[in-house]
Amino acid sequence: MTNRLRVGVAGVHGHGRGHVDTVLAAPDLELVAVADPRGGGDVPSSTREFADAVAMIDAVDLDVVVLSTPIPTHAGLARLALARGAHVLLEKPPVASVADHHALVSATDAASRAVQVGFQSLGSAGVAATADAAASGAIGDVLHYGAVGLWTRSEEYWRRAPWAGHRVIDGRPVADGVATNPLAHALATAFAIAGAAAPDDVVGIDADLRRANDIATDDTSSLVVELRGGAKVAAGLAVTAPTRHEPFVLVRGTRGFLVYVYTLDTLHVHRDAAALPRTYAFERTSLLDNLARHVRDGDDLLAPLARTGAFTRVLEEIVTGPPPAPIASQLIRIEASDGETFRTVIGVEEAVERVAWEARTFRDLGVL
Repeated sequence: MTNRLRVGVAGVHGHGRGHVDTVLAAPDLELVAVADPRGGGDVPSSTREFADAVAMIDAVDLDVVVLSTPIPTHAGLARLALARGAHVLLEKPPVASVADHHALVSATDAASRAVQVGFQSLGSAGVAATADAAASGAIGDVLHYGAVGLWTRSEEYWRRAPWAGHRVIDGRPVADGVATNPLAHALATAFAIAGAAAPDDVVGIDADLRRANDIATDDTSSLVVELRGGAKVAAGLAVTAPTRHEPFVLVRGTRGFLVYVYTLDTLHVHRDAAALPRTYAFERTSLLDNLARHVRDGDDLLAPLARTGAFTRVLEEIVTGPPPAPIASQLIRIEASDGETFRTVIGVEEAVERVAWEARTFRDLGVL
């Protein structure tokens, strides 16, 4: 295909490899450059390889830059790419502060270029469908929104990189906690369904952060976020569960509730008058494909930077607020599996679900 968009990917190992594969599989995209201090990996011989993202952006004429790099580098690299005339796909979490969010939004406007944020869940048609169902009256008036995330992560996970398990290193935010990295999609999706986009849409945050692991950030957390207009989002998030559950967004109403499983793009409508829920499935669009169509045809972005300001407001509160409290040792089980060690918290599944259902933190519930 002629006139393919020229793409450079910074950070090509781990999650970044998925971006490389997406570009290579797309007929309208060309992988012209990659950057990673660990080497470029398995890429075509025609792809230029760099050890440094700045060098790649400076040296190569790119239409799109994909940034899958540590969070402290996001704002600077994205601004550089925009200044060089490229559009950007920026991995989550996008930036580490509200000030960086505003500055990068201004840079996108000044450059007449786009920044799409890698919250893959926002590529699903189910997000808008859930918001529409909440507004339709099918479950009565909305009482509040919730998010539930229950995953498992080993002690080794928190040592996967020098920045892992930290909120801040050398004064630079890294935000590797459960609410801001592994289960960040839960918050971002809940905010999207609740209609919260800008930092100013968040007017209050009650964050009750806990940890079972010997880390400097949270692995078991509850938050109640008050939004402009009076709505609330209550999130119970943990990577200390004994087994992995599919995370979901809850919308609790006066005559029923909605459960949107954002990893599966399915909406379950529970109405008080019905014995069984109704389930709907939705299609998901690749955010890189959507960005390419935006560049070529002017399609609306599904996860534009401006839509993630509420999330960044909460991230900033978590990073700059009090450190997470250690969970009592009698509530922690330590088990080995497949060469890794896992710390699980007794009762965490019920506690997290109650946070979302009752819109109260662990502290207010008197649990954990």
